[in-house]
Amino acid sequence: MENKVVERNMAKQSTIAEEFLARINEENRKSKVMDKAPLIILLVLAVLMSVFVQGFFTFNNLINIFNQLSTPLVLTVGLTFVILLGSIDLSIEGVIGYVGSVVTLLVLNSKTHLDLGVFAILISVVAGTLVGAVNGYIHVKLRLPSFIVTFGINGIMYGLAVLSYKGRPARVIDPLFEQISHGVFLGIPYLTWFAIFIFIVGYMIQEYTAFGRHVFAIGDNENILRSTGINVDRIKILVFALSAFCASIAGIFGAMRLGLGEVAIGNGYLFYAITAVVVGGTSLSGGKGGVVHSLIGTLIVTIIQNSMILLGVNSYIQASIQGIIIILAVAISVERGKKIIIK
Repeated sequence: MENKVVERNMAKQSTIAEEFLARINEENRKSKVMDKAPLIILLVLAVLMSVFVQGFFTFNNLINIFNQLSTPLVLTVGLTFVILLGSIDLSIEGVIGYVGSVVTLLVLNSKTHLDLGVFAILISVVAGTLVGAVNGYIHVKLRLPSFIVTFGINGIMYGLAVLSYKGRPARVIDPLFEQISHGVFLGIPYLTWFAIFIFIVGYMIQEYTAFGRHVFAIGDNENILRSTGINVDRIKILVFALSAFCASIAGIFGAMRLGLGEVAIGNGYLFYAITAVVVGGTSLSGGKGGVVHSLIGTLIVTIIQNSMILLGVNSYIQASIQGIIIILAVAISVERGKKIIIK
């Protein structure tokens, strides 16, 4: 009698173990499919646009795509690290506008007598990066949600940007800005090459440094990493500083392209960047994705936007389509049953 009970228990345990193993294998299979999905979508999208959108697959339009790609790509590199934490950075538009406004006042311009050249770029980028460090410090020390802190800082940076030029933007006269913004190498704009360099550096940090591994670990389970003695707060502050650094570079790009420094330089880029990161497969709950995913997502969003421009789609409809895309991307990528709380 007892032997039969033992046998039944062992059979039941074996069945449970088999079911658990099958479930794990099924989840791994789904994860692999989801991981490859953005790349498949990109390839299919490129083929469809080449066939159905006149003028898409031409040299001039490909250069336009590279031009459009540079600023969002830089932004998504920094934002990816923040989202990998399970956090969000809503201050990037304010930082872009602030840095873009300040740098034009420091180079040769129509409003001040300053002419700091390359040093103006360095000073402006450092100032913008410090804003990100402040974001991270307030977030971790006051234990406030990142979206509240960064949203507030965004408003502050908007105000400081307007105050810096006192409501009358400075026009850039510095020839270096024009040379960089209009220059090309191997047919690809200089700004795109700079963006690719930032992407490569971001990839190296993510894949080959302890810092990169810790970012993934925080997003996956912050408490476990804290229990090992790792300074989680320091890593978070550095991540927000990195995001602001990338936003600062984007602000420099905007000032170079526009030849003018004003707060509106950053308008519209936050939604673009978040859409690209999420569409690429980086999870809003943290711990999953990476800068390569964000590159793919940036290409997808850029191709869609470029195609809509070629088709003459109304700009408001374009914004609506972007909204639909990000909702669908989040709905598909979210892990059911896992809490999605922006830290």
